[in-house]
Amino acid sequence: MTNLPPLIDSHCHLDFPEFYPDRSQVISAASEQGIEAICIPGTESRHWKPLLQMCTETIKPVRLYAALGIHPWFIDQHEPDDLQQLVKFFETNQHIVAVGEIGLDFALQSISQKAQEFWFTEQLELARQFRKPVILHARKAHDLILKQLRQKPVKQGGIVHAFSGSEQQAYQYIEQGFCLGFGGGITYPRARKTRALAATLPLGSLVLETDAPDMPLCGFQGQRNEPAQLTEVLKCLADLRPESLTEIAEATRRNTLKILSLPHASYP
Repeated sequence: MTNLPPLIDSHCHLDFPEFYPDRSQVISAASEQGIEAICIPGTESRHWKPLLQMCTETIKPVRLYAALGIHPWFIDQHEPDDLQQLVKFFETNQHIVAVGEIGLDFALQSISQKAQEFWFTEQLELARQFRKPVILHARKAHDLILKQLRQKPVKQGGIVHAFSGSEQQAYQYIEQGFCLGFGGGITYPRARKTRALAATLPLGSLVLETDAPDMPLCGFQGQRNEPAQLTEVLKCLADLRPESLTEIAEATRRNTLKILSLPHASYP
């Protein structure tokens, strides 16, 4: 997208198998759309090492930043020893920008809430230990997550990925130093509550995301989502809000740089 500030995709799973055949082309397409950087949250331990290698081994037209964590969907594939492995990654790699994707998903019936809470609590403690922000996955669990954050704050804050809570919960996250991620979900007219929040919450607390290859935009159901679609998320947000396209692009980029403590993302 020309004549706009560069954009940052704050949540994209470029390490997923859906991108194995053509990841380089996907990254190039994102660059052509003005995407300057992508944060890739880890989801399970077997992917951490290749994810870090992908982010650090070669120069690309888009800067790639890694977060590491165990997603609540995959905790039954892990043992507590994996937490020690995670600690070692943070001890030895200064390029990891956040702990994530971690959280609670009480819409998930196959894994107990107690087990989810164990893994979530342990990883929050790791974020405090290493002074890292967190990337949160939260479904039907906002109140419990907020309670934990109030009791033991994560001073670096983080991002609530694909935010779908209430206005009250949104402001409680903001008070805890978190940004709220909005992606393809706001492109669906039926998502009235989420679109209303995206339209009215403080711009200084919003970040853009795709969650690619998931969360396809309206009109693209059934297709693989890609980081290049971030420009369409931006356009939709601009349609919902009073600020200009440029103002929203600048603000969401600035918010992402700040909350993840990214270096200036553009190449010299």
